[in-house]
Amino acid sequence: MERFGDHWLDVLGWGGSALLVLSLLQTRVLRFRALNLVACLILLCFNALIEVWPMVGMNVVLAAINVWFLVRLTRDRHDDEVFEVVQVKVDDEYFRHVLKTHEQDIRAFQPDFGTRPDAGQLAVVVVTGDETVGVVLLRTDGDAALVELDYVTPRYRDFSPGEFVWRRSGVLRDLGLRRVTTSPQMRGAYYEHVGFRRDGEEFVLEL
Repeated sequence: MERFGDHWLDVLGWGGSALLVLSLLQTRVLRFRALNLVACLILLCFNALIEVWPMVGMNVVLAAINVWFLVRLTRDRHDDEVFEVVQVKVDDEYFRHVLKTHEQDIRAFQPDFGTRPDAGQLAVVVVTGDETVGVVLLRTDGDAALVELDYVTPRYRDFSPGEFVWRRSGVLRDLGLRRVTTSPQMRGAYYEHVGFRRDGEEFVLEL
């Protein structure tokens, strides 16, 4: 019976440690905090059972820190004061640098994006502080636009920064746009949650 109990203690300890390591490999900030919290709670129980109290105390503190960050992140994810939409020129050096830096990741999620920005396109970036978290590239035709790129950086992929472009920002309306359509090759379930309606294989937003 004692061996059976020791076996489950080993599973608890090794499982918590493995989850802790896995959390450190996450690029998404929200997922990192969530996994790290679960790992801390598992290790807290493990160390309490084997009566290693300094480790119990450390995991209590780490769990509290993770809870604080999770509350802050989930509160801020839809906050206009945290995220801002900024129009940039398509030939802006910084904008081109962002595209080049994330080029492989962009192609992995949107393989049909195969051209560099040109004069017929309109570009906006979503920023938080001095960090770029999203990029939207539109092909304009009068007061209509086609979404040619809608990209979120890995750290913020658990968020939907595009909502600030489509629903929360007046940038597109101020530019005279009244209708936005996504490409049939673009797949993004979040569009229906930010005001778009499905039209066949496309999503359409009336501004």
